[in-house]
Amino acid sequence: MQHILYCGDSQMIDGLILSSLSLAKNTNEALDIRILTARIESAEKTYHPLTEDSAVKLEKILQAYDERHCVTIIDISDLLLSEFPVANQETIFTPNCMLRLFADKLSDLPERFLYLDTDVICCRDFSEFYHQELNDVEFVGVLDYYGKWFFHHQWRTFDYINSGVLLFNTAEIQKTNLLGRCRKLCQEKTFFMPDQSALNTLAKKKKITNRKFNDQRRYHKNTVFQHFTTSFRFFPWVHTLTVKPWEIDKMHDVLKLHVHDDLIDQYLAYKEDFLY
Repeated sequence: MQHILYCGDSQMIDGLILSSLSLAKNTNEALDIRILTARIESAEKTYHPLTEDSAVKLEKILQAYDERHCVTIIDISDLLLSEFPVANQETIFTPNCMLRLFADKLSDLPERFLYLDTDVICCRDFSEFYHQELNDVEFVGVLDYYGKWFFHHQWRTFDYINSGVLLFNTAEIQKTNLLGRCRKLCQEKTFFMPDQSALNTLAKKKKITNRKFNDQRRYHKNTVFQHFTTSFRFFPWVHTLTVKPWEIDKMHDVLKLHVHDDLIDQYLAYKEDFLY
């Protein structure tokens, strides 16, 4: 069984359908998908939690691939309020990114779990990554494409990991209280990318793996997980570019990317289930 963790609110349905569908298409194992959600109120916006109805509908979609797949939504609104990241509540990043830092509060965590952002698409079998050796490792991830040049926390030349694809070793993060210390740091210190920066700052046993397991720049023939992050473009002028996998016209016209079209067709068909 492969244990997967997502985080998000009611606006993340598109990403959840696409990302979880891509996993189901590329595994022969049962998927245990857990989604952390919460009601979050900020000065600009109120984020509404996902409902149990969403879990039922998503599970039904995935069980068309394998009846063993299961989806559980866990509302951690109260937990979030008890350790709210007050120093980072006004950052440009959605507060939902902080929810992953509460994963250690779950009562029945498996020995390992794979955290994925909802803008991550699985492109091929990921069992090699999921079942790798984790002795004396808190988590495994890939260097951040841009951040590795600007942030540094250990003796290695590059050590700043992107937090969109992380394989956690439960025993090790519980032993070091990594996530608890990250939550505390986010209450006390302001960061540009709060949860990602906290994890990189405090983790002492992180393992850096191959680019193909979190391809942030573009799709390659050996890409396992493609992560649709914001990137920089230099023509015809320097600018940022953000395209998410559910923005289909941009995927085709801007990125010129059609490799996920079969997945997108399935997503469009299944999305109707969430409208009624």
